[in-house]
Amino acid sequence: MTTLKNRPNTALLVIDVQNGVVGGAHERDTVVANVGSLVEKARRERVPVVWVQHSDQGLVRGSDNWRIVPELTPGGAEPLVEKTYGDSFEDTTLEAVLSGLGVGRLVVVGAQTDMCIRSTLHGAFVRGYDATLVSDAHTTEDLTEWGAPPPNKVIAHTNMYWSEQKAPGRTAGTVETKAVDFGSRVDLARR
Repeated sequence: MTTLKNRPNTALLVIDVQNGVVGGAHERDTVVANVGSLVEKARRERVPVVWVQHSDQGLVRGSDNWRIVPELTPGGAEPLVEKTYGDSFEDTTLEAVLSGLGVGRLVVVGAQTDMCIRSTLHGAFVRGYDATLVSDAHTTEDLTEWGAPPPNKVIAHTNMYWSEQKAPGRTAGTVETKAVDFGSRVDLARR
């Protein structure tokens, strides 16, 4: 369904599962385990796994906060895209990486739900990608102090509205970890 020509492949996009991003995140261990199981599934099925790693003042390149969590290890041949903006496409090599892999469909996991996950989902969708969010493999920290809803509500709301996204020639939707099908191009929004 993607509107991108000659891009029949799917990739697992793992966004910002870094010590300083998910350290205090909602259901951190469950989400990291779900991401890990999807990474292993993608590798078994020869689906590209593309890692995204954020850096900024709180995530200084090379620092412990910047590192990907110890439970997950990018494979030596798996692309790692460094970013400094919420949208993983913005001023990065992500588009070139995905184009080179013939990817037109993304299965998205990681953190933070209300920042980089949302920005990247929208960035992918407007660029012509099919974009599926794994509903139990993304998380965020508690930002209620600044007026945000509790993390479980942020996650639930994001899952709800992403399952309803529509655009000509593209699919969006959500799916649970156990139901991810990297080979399917069906609209997963209703699962």
